[in-house]
Amino acid sequence: MEVFTTCQEINAHIQRGDEVAARNLLIRLLASMGEGKREFPELVNHMIRATGLFPYMEVTRGSWDQRFLAEAFAVDVGGTKATLHREQSYILKKLLEGTDLAVSAPTSFGKSFIIDAFIAARQPKTVVIIVPTIALMDETRRRIFRKFGRNYAVITAPDTPLGDSNILIFPQERAFGYLNKLDRIDLLVVDEFYKASAKHDKTRSPALVKAIMKLSAKADQRYYLAPNVKTLGRSVFTDDMEFVELLNFNTVYLNKHDLYREIDGDEGKKGDKLIEIIGPRKAKSLIYAGTYVDIRKVCDLVKTRMTPVERPLTRHFANWLRTNYRKEWQLPDVIDRGLGVHNGSMHRCLTQIQVKLFEQERGLDHIVSTSSIIEGVNTSAQNVVIWRNRVGTTKLKDFTYKNIIGRGGRMFKHFVGDIYLLEPPPEDEETQLSIEFPEQILGDLDEDRDASRLTSEQLERVIEFKRSMIDIVGRDEWARIQRDNVLQDSDSTFLLSLAMDMKFNPENWNGFAYLNSNDPDRWEHILYKLIDFKKTGWEAQFSKIIVVTKAIHRNWSTPLPRLLANLNAQGITIDEFFQIERTVTFKLSALVSDASELYKIIINPNVDVSRFIARLSRAFRPGTVYHLEEYGLPRMISRKLQDSGVIDLADSALNVRDAIVKFNAIGLERLFAIQSLSRFDKYILNHFLEGITPSQ
Repeated sequence: MEVFTTCQEINAHIQRGDEVAARNLLIRLLASMGEGKREFPELVNHMIRATGLFPYMEVTRGSWDQRFLAEAFAVDVGGTKATLHREQSYILKKLLEGTDLAVSAPTSFGKSFIIDAFIAARQPKTVVIIVPTIALMDETRRRIFRKFGRNYAVITAPDTPLGDSNILIFPQERAFGYLNKLDRIDLLVVDEFYKASAKHDKTRSPALVKAIMKLSAKADQRYYLAPNVKTLGRSVFTDDMEFVELLNFNTVYLNKHDLYREIDGDEGKKGDKLIEIIGPRKAKSLIYAGTYVDIRKVCDLVKTRMTPVERPLTRHFANWLRTNYRKEWQLPDVIDRGLGVHNGSMHRCLTQIQVKLFEQERGLDHIVSTSSIIEGVNTSAQNVVIWRNRVGTTKLKDFTYKNIIGRGGRMFKHFVGDIYLLEPPPEDEETQLSIEFPEQILGDLDEDRDASRLTSEQLERVIEFKRSMIDIVGRDEWARIQRDNVLQDSDSTFLLSLAMDMKFNPENWNGFAYLNSNDPDRWEHILYKLIDFKKTGWEAQFSKIIVVTKAIHRNWSTPLPRLLANLNAQGITIDEFFQIERTVTFKLSALVSDASELYKIIINPNVDVSRFIARLSRAFRPGTVYHLEEYGLPRMISRKLQDSGVIDLADSALNVRDAIVKFNAIGLERLFAIQSLSRFDKYILNHFLEGITPSQ
C-alpha cells in the first residue's frame, strides 16, 4: 500500500466521521508496512493519534507532541509501563473514579489489561476476579502473580490462607468457600459475565448468578467484562452499573475468506482446503472444530496428509506424552506434525504446555479446539479456521462466532487476522444481554433481603422452599446452611427432593458410612444411588463414572500409564478418562458433600465422610499435588520430586502458598539436579516455576 495516498483516504474517513473505516484502513496499512519493513513516517503517527490507537505510535521518530501524548497515556501495569489506547484509558479513568462498570468490547481490546493498571494505581486490599474456567483462572493467575506476587497473596485454591492483601481468582463455584472469610471486597471483577445469562450458558448461569449476588453485597466497586454484547437489558444485577459498549473499537483487522461457497458442503473439498491453509506451516492457525468428533476428524486428516516436523520441542513433547500417558494415543501423533489439541476435559497441564508451544516460533503451528479455546485461554493467531459451524449438537450463534473469530490477529504481531470459513457463518445479529434469576437458585434467596429483586411468584416459591426445608432440617440448621453456604448445588428443587427422600425413606440411604471404607467396592452402592438421584449433567455413563472413581483411588501410588491401560481394558478411553476424572473432582464431590451435610442433619449426625469427600475432590491425590497440576506441574513430575526427597508434597499441612515459597527457595538448579527428570520434564518445570515467580 502506498503510504501517502492511503493516509489521505484515512483522513477522508475521519473527516466524514467514519472512524471505524479509518481505523480498519490504518491497521491494514500498518500490516503492509510491517511486511515490507518500511520506515514509519510521522504522517502515520498522526493517523494513529487521530484514531486512538496510541500504543501503535512510533515515538522515537515522532514529533514532540506525539511523544508527549504517548507518555500521557502510559501507565504502570504492574512493574512496567505500557501505553493504553484511547478507550482503555477512558475505562481506567472511570474505574479510578469509583464507577461500577459493565464493559462490552472486542476480543482484542485489552479489557483484562485494565485490571492490572487499576491494581497498580489504586493498590486495593482485596480484589476478587471471577473467571469461567480453571484454564482461564490459571492464565490470569500467572499474569497477576508475576506482576503483583510480591505484594499480594494470589489465591486460586480452596482453603488457602488469606494474606494482608489478596487477589482471589476463581471459577464461580470456588468463590463460595471464601464468602465468610471476606468482610469487604475493594473490586469485584467478573470476566465473561454474559455467562450469567441462561441463554448463553445454561449450565454455569445459576452458580454465576449466585456468586455475583453474594459477592456484590460485599463489593465496594464492580467491573464486569464481556465481548460482543450490544445492549444490556434491565436486570437487578446490573441496573446500578454504567454499561459501556465499545464494539467498534478494534485493534486488529479481520480479513474473511468465504471458502464454504466453493466447498458447497463437500467434506472431501473441506478437508483439502484445510490442508491447503495449514499445510505450508507459514502462519499459526487456530482451528475451531466445535465437537470432539470433529477434532478427531481433523486429527485424522493431519495424520494422513501432513508429515512429521523435525523440531526438538515437539519431538520431546510427543515422546513425553507416550511415556507418561499412552503410546496408543492420537495426541502425540499430531504433536509430531505440529498440531495441538485443546478441549475442556484434558489435563490442565497438557493444554497449558500446548499453548506455550503454540506461542513459540519452533513449537506448534496449529491448535484444533472446541469452544474451550475462547473461554480457556487468551491466545490469538494469524489465522482462524472455522471447520464446523456448531457448538456440540447446536448451531453456532453469531455471538459465539464473533468470539471465536476475534482470536484472529494480535496487537503488534499480526495486524491482520485471516478468517477462513469452511462452513457458512451464522446470521449477523446484535446481542442484547438479559440476566434473570435462574429458578434453581431461588432456594438461596431470603424473602426479606431479596424481596425487591423478585416477582411475587418467585417470592412465593422462596417462602415455600424455606418452609419445606425448615420442616425437614429445623430452623437452626437451615439458618446455619444459609449463613455458611454449606450446600454447593444451586438447584433448590433437587436439594429439596434429596432432603425429602432422606427424611421419609431413610432406609434407602443405608451404607452411607461405607464411603469411609478403604475398599472402593464398598462405595459402589451409595455412589450409584447419588448419581442416579441427580441423573442429569454427567456427560458419561453412570457405570463408567463408578469404574473411574474406584480406579483413581490409587492415583498417587499407581503410574498413570498403568491406570490408563487398566481402564482401556474396561472400555474407557483416555479422552473419557479426562472427562470423567474432571466430573468426579467437581460434580461428584459436590454431590456427595451436599448429601453428607443433609445425611448428618436428617439421619445420623455421627456419620462423617468429609475425609472421603476431600480425597474425591482432588482425585485421591495429595491436595497440594492436585492444585499444583492446575498451576502446570503434572502429577508424574510431582511424584518424581516427592521420591527425590527435595520437597514433601504429600504433607497434609502443606498448602499451595507454602509450596510456592518452598519451590522458590529450592530453586531451579537443585530441581534440575534430580536424576529422574527427563529433558522435557525440566522444560515443563521451568515453565511452572516462571508462573510462580514474581517479577523483580
